[in-house]
Amino acid sequence: MRAFFAVAIALVLGACAAANAPATNVPAGDGKRIALTFDDFPRGAGAFMTPDERADRLRAGQRSAGVEQAAFFLNPANLADRPNGLAHIAAYVADGHVIANHSATHPRLSEVSVAEYLADIDTAETWLKGRTNYRPWFRYPYLDAGRGDAAKRDAVRAGLAARGLANGYVTVDASDWFYEQATTDAARAGEAMDMDALRDLYVESHVEAAEFYDALARQATGRSPAHVMLLHETDLAALFIVDLVAELERRGWTIVEADEAYADPFSTHAATYDTPSAQGTLTEQVAWQRGLPAPRWYARNDTSLARAEFDRRVLAKEE
Repeated sequence: MRAFFAVAIALVLGACAAANAPATNVPAGDGKRIALTFDDFPRGAGAFMTPDERADRLRAGQRSAGVEQAAFFLNPANLADRPNGLAHIAAYVADGHVIANHSATHPRLSEVSVAEYLADIDTAETWLKGRTNYRPWFRYPYLDAGRGDAAKRDAVRAGLAARGLANGYVTVDASDWFYEQATTDAARAGEAMDMDALRDLYVESHVEAAEFYDALARQATGRSPAHVMLLHETDLAALFIVDLVAELERRGWTIVEADEAYADPFSTHAATYDTPSAQGTLTEQVAWQRGLPAPRWYARNDTSLARAEFDRRVLAKEE
């Protein structure tokens, strides 16, 4: 089985080189900008790589793709069972990437008290503050900002403001966590995966999501903000980051630094939007507040649709 996956990865890497050839007949860009961010770090082993292998490949991929500054949102409690986690953090920071707060233990705000939630943020902040390339941004685990509990939402907003923390929101989400889990489950079950199809599905979904949320932002605000893409530090990101960046650029996107994205005027909505449920991308929340009708989220964030595509294309299962 290890031999099968080694061959598969080799095939993917060969395909990556072909996919990165200069594109022709590509329309000129229209000011679309996007930053890359990675959640739930440091992570354990995935379907294809050890954590060491993944960190090395993702770092190399970002250098190759010209990603000068991504943001890594950390859960410091993960370090307890990630032996080389500190070294990976230091390596990303040495490459120019920045680190920020994703809570210590990744709780859902809708499932814990405000006091517990803020204490968990504080634990992570104690670890992070003062470290090289630290940024005072907090990203809600699961993008859960209280869901239907407006009082809880507002209490945490006030708590973040008191701590000098800004909302580390996202504007583009394609549920990359789902594809990582699907590949891990398939690998454990010994199922053969079409790695070219997996690459295409991963890249296609994220580029489609970027286009969808940019159109939604333009409808809601009349402009294209500097977007923030949600990713995770996964094997799939390590394998396909070069392909993803190349396809984004082919479609007219410019990869920008996280610092630039979070300085965009769109960020002012992060602490002010008021919707019946506080969860998901900031783009969705602003569109909802402005009265735009559903759907306000990318279709494959419905994991039943993502599952159908994965099964059909990657596992070659009949519908």
